Amino acid sequence: MRSTGIIVAGGSGRRMKGGLRKQYRMLGGIPILGRTLAVFNACGDIDGIVLAVPFEDITYCQRSVIDPLSLEKSVRVVAGGAERQESVYKGLLAAAEEGAELTAIHDGVRPFVSEEAIAQSIQAAVKTGACILGIPAFDTVKEVDEDGRIKQTLCRNRMWLAQTPQSFRLELILAAHKAALREGFRGTDDASLVERLGKPVTVIPGSRRNIKITTPEDLLFAEALLELHS
Repeated sequence: MRSTGIIVAGGSGRRMKGGLRKQYRMLGGIPILGRTLAVFNACGDIDGIVLAVPFEDITYCQRSVIDPLSLEKSVRVVAGGAERQESVYKGLLAAAEEGAELTAIHDGVRPFVSEEAIAQSIQAAVKTGACILGIPAFDTVKEVDEDGRIKQTLCRNRMWLAQTPQSFRLELILAAHKAALREGFRGTDDASLVERLGKPVTVIPGSRRNIKITTPEDLLFAEALLELHS
């Protein structure tokens, strides 16, 4: 089954100080997004890549991020939307045009995902239709009301923190996005769109190294991780 990686890098990077969007910040001399693309390129279970970036960044991204990598796999760059969900949907439409049957949706600013994790999520999606990476909650989790008061302490043993990639059979995730679009629903991740259709989503263990770089503090941590494992 043909599998396409959809990498979403359409964010404005408002939480990262400075004029350059977070996905283009350097990490060990390579743009964060470039590191993410390189892992997907190296994964044997990925046949092609669709990259969603802001429309005004398409030329810059091609010349400054993609071309220097000399990737073996094709990368189709599409204009993302105003929000992540819209960017993913545009990526899904492009993947469908490429003949994909499975898709692994990933945040462009998670450069430490492993080839093995991508492959495992795709293989699980083949069997179950929908699979995400996640890690068990390692802190106590509180539900808080609008006034900042604790309503209840949730059972940590059943709480997982969602990561990406989130992998799906293409027809399933595309149907979920179309339903959300029709009904004006905005989810915090792609799995939530599938969940609301009543379809099961499997969770497999991810890694605490698979961080999402969105703040200057995250970038400092990423640099430390890179140095530790280089």
